[in-house]
Amino acid sequence: MTKFRVGVIGAGSIAQSHLTAYQNNPDVELVAIADMNLERARTVADQFGAERAYADPHELLADTEIDGVSICTWNNSHASWAIAAVEAGKHVLVEKPIARTLAEAEELQRVVEAGDRVVQVGFVRRHSPNCQVLKSFIDSDELGEIYYAKASCLRRAGNPGGWFADKEISGGGPLLDIGIHVLDLCWYLMGSPKVVSVSGNTYDKLGSRGNITTMPRYKAADYDPDRNTVEDLANAVIRFDNGASLLLDCSYSLHATKDSIDVSVYGEKGGAVLEPSLHIATEMHDSVVNIEPQIGSRTFEFGTGFANEIQNFVDASLGRAESVAPAWHGVEIVRILEAIYESAAAGEEVSLA
Repeated sequence: MTKFRVGVIGAGSIAQSHLTAYQNNPDVELVAIADMNLERARTVADQFGAERAYADPHELLADTEIDGVSICTWNNSHASWAIAAVEAGKHVLVEKPIARTLAEAEELQRVVEAGDRVVQVGFVRRHSPNCQVLKSFIDSDELGEIYYAKASCLRRAGNPGGWFADKEISGGGPLLDIGIHVLDLCWYLMGSPKVVSVSGNTYDKLGSRGNITTMPRYKAADYDPDRNTVEDLANAVIRFDNGASLLLDCSYSLHATKDSIDVSVYGEKGGAVLEPSLHIATEMHDSVVNIEPQIGSRTFEFGTGFANEIQNFVDASLGRAESVAPAWHGVEIVRILEAIYESAAAGEEVSLA
């Protein structure tokens, strides 16, 4: 069987997860790596067995042996490289967020709709077994109509600094980095309803908390404790056209007693907690019943999630499956995120109806 030939643009930390999944996928041949640091591109290409390394991603996109690309660059170039890749005839898996702004996202969507290439957004948590199991329960109507959801991801001292903390590059702080994951999970499990209004708040009270030295944290390669132009905390109430609502909060810096994550959905016939661990609640024989699906892990499986995401991208590109996270889903999530920032700046609810 002819293999799906792949190039990866960007050779930073998130690219490692894509590359590992590609390397372990029997349907894939890894052809090339592009990074603005050519030495890093060559090192990563050698590490994962790619034939070629480029400093200019345009050279990778001009490579006629490449069928599809992963875009693992900074947020401010996601949309532009995705557009360039589609115009070069490549299928695209672009890391989240699909774009830094809604205008960029909508421009990409117009290019997608005008072409025939698969463009998938990197909502990797959708592909974890715990999410897939819960989605099967929901699709089988075991929970009934989902009318309420909670999405929370709180870090006490978890600002990674570097480009993550530079709004011009990242587009935002915890909302675009970690909040986007829990927001997307809830929206996906709710059936991807159309947003009609958003009321949001952002706060920048604590800064990067670079003074905290007693707690480990991930730090970007260009970490600088004094460089921070993003929010500490964001929260929002999001309403949809079917009457459902979603409550969201996320933080890099917060005086909380512990880091936490909560992804929960509630329906007419049952509810479920997806994170930190999958549990389902319902009624049977006039009793409240809690269900614990017996799977390998009831929480997010990082490696398996990326492996499944890459397999879905390959299958969708080869016409064997539908993309679990098509481009328009990424656009709608950016629409919600931008509305949260707009509402916070205006101090009032924003209507999107």
